[in-house]
Parts: sequence; C-alpha cells; structure tokens
Amino acid sequence: MKRTTTKLTVGLVLIATTAYSQIKDAVFDALESKVIEWRHHIHQNPELSNREFKTAEYVAAHLEGLGIEVQTGVAHTGVVGILKGKRPGKVVALRADMDALPVTERNDLPYKSEVLSTFNGQETGVMHACGHDTHVAILMGVAEVLSKNRNFSGTVKFIFQPAEEGAPPGEEGGAKLMVKEGVLNNPKVDAIFGLHINSGTHVGKISYKPGGMMAASQRFVINVKGKQAHGSTPWQSIDPIVAGTQIINGLQTLISRESQLTKEGAVISVGSIHSGIRFNIIPESLEMIGTIRTLDKDMKELIRNRMLEMVPAIAKAYRAEATVDIQDGADITFNNLALTKQMLPTLQKVTGADKVIEIDAITGAEDFSYFQNEVPGFFFFLGGTPLDMDEKTAPSHHTPSFIVDDAGMKLGVKALTQLTLDYFKK
Repeated sequence: MKRTTTKLTVGLVLIATTAYSQIKDAVFDALESKVIEWRHHIHQNPELSNREFKTAEYVAAHLEGLGIEVQTGVAHTGVVGILKGKRPGKVVALRADMDALPVTERNDLPYKSEVLSTFNGQETGVMHACGHDTHVAILMGVAEVLSKNRNFSGTVKFIFQPAEEGAPPGEEGGAKLMVKEGVLNNPKVDAIFGLHINSGTHVGKISYKPGGMMAASQRFVINVKGKQAHGSTPWQSIDPIVAGTQIINGLQTLISRESQLTKEGAVISVGSIHSGIRFNIIPESLEMIGTIRTLDKDMKELIRNRMLEMVPAIAKAYRAEATVDIQDGADITFNNLALTKQMLPTLQKVTGADKVIEIDAITGAEDFSYFQNEVPGFFFFLGGTPLDMDEKTAPSHHTPSFIVDDAGMKLGVKALTQLTLDYFKK
C-alpha cells in the first residue's frame, strides 16, 4: 500500500445541508477539461484485457498524487484506491473498467488509437470501442473531487478493474478475480455503484432498470467429430458439417420452444464455425463457438442442461460425435431493488427527472454483476451520443466506428460523486 499527501485546491468546497450534501456545479465545470484530457490519453494508449499495465500506472500515479491509499497488482493489473472521510461511516465502492478491445479504429480523431497488438495469434488494432476510457477518466475525476472534499462520514473505495471484456484463454481476470482476491473487504463494502457510457443515448440522459438489467453471458464451444472422405463420395463420410448445421437448428428451438419468453428474454448465437480446408474434401471435424444470454437464473440452467443433452444426441443421429463446453462470462447484472429506489432521487437531482429513463432489460452483459452478487449494487447507463446524432443510428459498441461525445463525461463525474455523498447520508 502506498500513501502520499496533497494540499487542498482552493475553490473545491463541500456545501452541507441537513439532508443533502452537494458539490457546487462550478467544481465539475472546472474539472471537465482535465477529465477529457485524461480520456484522450487513455484512448490513444489502449491495452487489451489483463495487459493494462500503462493504464494502471497512469491511474495509480493520479490517485497517489491525491493522497489516496493505493494498491496495485489486484487481479493482475487492477488498481484500488481507498479514501477516508473526516468521520467513520459506511463504505462505498465505485468501479471503472480499464480494458480495450481487439478492434482497429476507423474514426478520424486527433486522439485516434494507432496501437497494434496480437490477439488470438492475429495482428489487430486496439481500440476503446466500448468506452472504458471514459469510465476510467470519470472515476479519476470523482477521486479528485472527493479527495479535496473529505467532509463526509464514510470511506470510498475506487476500483479500477481489468479484463471486463474477458481474460485471455487460460487466464483468470475481471471482476470475478477481484472478488476472489478480496477487493470488497478490508474495509468491507456496503454498496457499489458503476456506470457504462452508452453510444445510443444522448448526452445528458441517464438510463437504468431495477432488478435484472443486463444478461448473464456464457461462452460455448461445440466440437463435432465425423469421418473424412472425398467430396465426390459423401456416403463414405460422416459429415460433421451436416451434423453441425442440424445442431445449430436444434439450439434455436431451445429459445423458440423451451424458454419461457414471457418471463424473460434469452438468446443463443453461434458466432464462429471452423471446418475443412478444401472444396472437394468432406472434413473430419468441425468447431463452433457462440454465446448464450439469459436474464433469469432458472432459464440459464435450463438452457445449459438442455444443450448438454441435445448436442451429443443430434450428432449421434447423424453418426457423428459431439462435445459441449460451456463457460460463464458474466452473471446477471441485477440492480438491488431497495438501493435503486433509494438512490434514484439523486440521479434525478443531478440531471433532471425527465432525463432519467427506466428502460427494458438488454441482452448485453457486464461482469459488474459479480460485485452485485456480493453486495448491493446499482449500475446505470450514461448518455454519450452527440446531440446532433440520431440515437438509433449511432455506431454501436464493439465496432470500429464507435464514438461518444466528451460532453457526456461531466455528468458521469457528478452522478457518481453525488451518489456516494447521498448514500453516506442515508
């Protein structure tokens, strides 16, 4: 643990009332340009999951300069900062994810990423195509505001998390590993807050959902083994491609015929198929990789169990053999009902009640869920779409054209700061 001290900056003043502690808007206005500068630096220097070495150094140096206790090397490259108020009280955790994606950026920006790396044996560009650069910069901003306004009762734990997008094959990582290593203890966290920038929501808006907000994600790998033969004599083969296509058709019936979709949504998608090497050879094997998304724990188990039964049975019907491996990626992002109700007025105060929107659940996934499995948590979306861009046509996350407006970050700093202070008052 490292600890340094810093002087308070003139002008950052905490205004306290009997029921509501509020930082002056001028504080956030003055900080905005710094948050944007941090974001641009991180965007230009993206790093893949479990490889966020320079990002971690950048964050740790910032926290240390604010006089915050800092722990590094958590879950490989994670950084944790602990800030104590002037009086003891509850412990609030705030989380930002740090990793980028193997995506080559197409945007023509002065801070465009030109970084190249290797992912799964292939050279690729690296880009913050999901907005984690904004999350890190926002939380750095919150740390600066609160470190210079410590007149509160409680402790803030800043969690800068690696590998939200998933650890490389053969490695552990992300929120699950941070929990395993005890990030929610010493001191024990009472509640955790997090946000995600959203490319399909205009700047100035916040969206949320009580209960299950984002889906559990699972990765599956199916291997089909057949018998190789010449393409001119298919009767001499056991065709893994034919068996594989029937498996795909069968998987869709788990959604359309076996999942109670009036209860919650569910998705099974095959994203990759590899088989064969030549046009006139029926191959011996096939591999398919895909994802399962569920918003209900019972449905999650039903689909898992039925896949384990169905896939080998379909393969056997075509004289082939098949194995299924299913790995958890993230659990259901479940906003604690009581905490959500308790903190909703804060979001409405910071941006206006008409700009805080309750949404339907989405089938995207977030490993913030692993923190929520341990302590009450509240996760929300922060608008990042420029006001002159149609929300419906904004480039989506995980694409080379993904873009968010810097103007959205000040509200993120303000929202997380005020959630923390108001929670301490409850």
